[in-house]
Amino acid sequence: MQRHERLEQDVKIALSDIIMNEVKEPSVTGLISVTDVKITPDQKYAKVYVSIFGKQNKNKVVDALKKATGFIKKELGKRVRMRNMPDITFELDNSMEYGEHMDRVIKEVMEKDNMNK
Repeated sequence: MQRHERLEQDVKIALSDIIMNEVKEPSVTGLISVTDVKITPDQKYAKVYVSIFGKQNKNKVVDALKKATGFIKKELGKRVRMRNMPDITFELDNSMEYGEHMDRVIKEVMEKDNMNK
């Protein structure tokens, strides 16, 4: 694994722990998973993709994470050694929900196909 990929993985693990155990925002509850982290080669920017299970207003959770960015960056600096501490942006990752939706669609099509036989 290359150094940059290893750094992204280390940041992903640290952010997962920080979000689950350290962030005290009331909106940041439930099962929140950091699914991916992309850091620019100059380490100035990091895009963090989060998946949120069971919350109706997922954008509210993302907004709360954005509010807590200063705290999250400070905690990340304590855990991961980096040349620069990147500006962090949070993005909602809907790939898990999309996968579940596709599974349901495929199941429905197969059931209809079996009925027509």
